[in-house]
Amino acid sequence: MNPIKMVDLKGQYEKINKEIDENISQVIDSTAFINGPKVKDFQTHLENYLNVKHVIPCANGTDALQVSLMALGLQAGDEVITSPFTFIATAEVVGLLGINCKFVDVEWDTFNIDVTQLEKAITPKTKAIIPVHLFGQSCQMETIMQIAKKHALFVIEDACQAIGADFIYTNGEKKKVGTIGDIGCTSFFPSKNLGCYGDGGAIFTNDDEIARKLRGICNHGMFKQYHHELLGVNSRLDAIQAAVLDVKLQHLDEYNAARRKAAEFYNKMFENHPKIEIPTLSAFSTHVFHQYTLKLKNANREEIIEKMKEAEVPVMVYYPIPLHLQEAFQYLGYQKGDFPIAEKLCESVISLPIHTELTEEQQQYIGKHLIG
Repeated sequence: MNPIKMVDLKGQYEKINKEIDENISQVIDSTAFINGPKVKDFQTHLENYLNVKHVIPCANGTDALQVSLMALGLQAGDEVITSPFTFIATAEVVGLLGINCKFVDVEWDTFNIDVTQLEKAITPKTKAIIPVHLFGQSCQMETIMQIAKKHALFVIEDACQAIGADFIYTNGEKKKVGTIGDIGCTSFFPSKNLGCYGDGGAIFTNDDEIARKLRGICNHGMFKQYHHELLGVNSRLDAIQAAVLDVKLQHLDEYNAARRKAAEFYNKMFENHPKIEIPTLSAFSTHVFHQYTLKLKNANREEIIEKMKEAEVPVMVYYPIPLHLQEAFQYLGYQKGDFPIAEKLCESVISLPIHTELTEEQQQYIGKHLIG
């Protein structure tokens, strides 16, 4: 049995190395390293895959979120509502821009923002909602969009962990996550379902004017060479990363299917275990399992992590501290107990290896040491 990894990028590369190497060589031969043809090709192919009007490639997922807030004209003193149970980037960019970050607790079952608590968090200062499609499954976007429309709020989808997942409306219509709100954001960090070999990200929108602003802000606020209408940033997806992503995009549905298959295998192993709660699948979303995250019941997580380490099985805790209790956000004034579900999840969750190259033999070994 091969060594078990949280993400096996080498194994994945070995299956597509000829395509990857050829695409990278074309970039080097062309010397078009910034905003070259490969970036535009990937942009077009991703627009087609997502069925979205505009894809704006950028340097990383964090930039995607920050540029989105800038393009919507949010200013210091405005409020943005998001989840306290996610990676810090979602709220970090809000704080960096001087905007007030307001948290709403999450659902125990799905890890995603609890839409039943969303409306009561809205104030006259609220300007936007950032729902996070955590671990690969969509938030309840139909309800979120109804609330946003009622209160005239923008919606920026954080789809950094869920590219390729579908939201299913009550009428049966499907849309890719990241294409439902005013703006969607994703990350191409190497471990993502669609990951490059460095940093990368993209922003999605169907709004022409928002798309124009997003492109300009990513390029120093420049819409015409050396004419700067806005204060912007320098955030571009380099052509070599686009060359990698353009190949991997062709395999994305296959990769997501492989992750779902691995998740189903795990579920069968753990579904009746008294100390493990397997992931809940929403009726309104497909799941692409960027992470396979369990909830432990009446179990010592640190002992389990140590036992898995001894068995050479990598596991992770995403995330050990909710955002409202992070030192960086103490200025917001939140206290322990403000968001009890997020806090309990941080004490209970553990994520197992899941990726496109994971074998059933490896999963059986993982399961044996986790529940043995």
